Amino acid sequence: MRKLLSFFGLAIFVLAVSVPQAEAAQKKRQFTKSSKSTIIAKRKVSRTFVVGTHKTASRTRIEPLRLSFGQMAGLQGTPDTLDLKSSVALVIDQDTNEVLFSKNEQAVLPIASLTKLMTGLVLREAHLSPDQMITISQDDVDTEKGSSSRLGVGTTLSRGELLHLALMSSENRAAHALARSYPGGLPVFVRLMNAKAKSIGMSDTHYVEPTGLSSKNQSSARDLAKLVNVAHGDPILRELTTSPDYQVAVGNRTLQYNNTNRLVKNPSWDIGLQKTGYISEAGRCLVMQTKIAGRKLIMVFLDSAGKLTRIGDAERVRRWVESKPAIRSASVPLASAAVDEIAAFQ
Repeated sequence: MRKLLSFFGLAIFVLAVSVPQAEAAQKKRQFTKSSKSTIIAKRKVSRTFVVGTHKTASRTRIEPLRLSFGQMAGLQGTPDTLDLKSSVALVIDQDTNEVLFSKNEQAVLPIASLTKLMTGLVLREAHLSPDQMITISQDDVDTEKGSSSRLGVGTTLSRGELLHLALMSSENRAAHALARSYPGGLPVFVRLMNAKAKSIGMSDTHYVEPTGLSSKNQSSARDLAKLVNVAHGDPILRELTTSPDYQVAVGNRTLQYNNTNRLVKNPSWDIGLQKTGYISEAGRCLVMQTKIAGRKLIMVFLDSAGKLTRIGDAERVRRWVESKPAIRSASVPLASAAVDEIAAFQ
């Protein structure tokens, strides 16, 4: 009997110890599962705070949201009669200098690869041989934005070929090599860029390098219209900027390049000169000389948010001019608060 009681006592003791341990283990499993869910939820939430992805062969890289200078200054919220997507716009009659449309035209913003139009102008006015061979060096590799290029270090092309690629397809290494190889080197070339800007009345403009990769290259729509007007006077600049495509031989390969402005291939457009540009600080940019409804026009669009919106803005302006060819002006003033905000970024 005593043995039987001892057995039951031992069983009760074991149950008393094991049940709390089992309950504790169950709670631990539930806590661990809950913690994992929380971690996963936090990861999901964190992903909502980033925009833009770049897919590679093995993974997707998520990039943080980057605002342009125009967005930070609130310029993209400026209303206009044409509902343009660009923060800055200017349309003038090239023959009469009549302003047909303006929106924040005096805002000074980064201009990205519109810079290359001045690079081309300085080179053309130097009358250097287009046949001189220039080799891409390590100095021409972009360390500011990390942009890619099919012109590897050691590639040798003529000055004329490099200028064609710089103006038509916005090739950064080509533009940098052209300025670096200029007599006196890069510092002399940049000084000449700024001197030329001053000589043609570009009082809002400043250049620090020849490609446009730096956000310190800045200008206004009014200044850029002056640049387009002067550059349009050079037949080579007209030809190279509106060339739809171009091929260059690099070693045993032939590289095909296309114009960055799809409108040059559109038969409904008569474009005499153009240049596109993009860096995150500048947004999408476009300048053009074109003929619409019998009028020679210069168009400037800065800080357009979407990839195709600058093209869409050009189309909107064209339809507007064609529908009302005798229209005089439709100006949207720049708010003083926005001017003050832009000044803070200079």
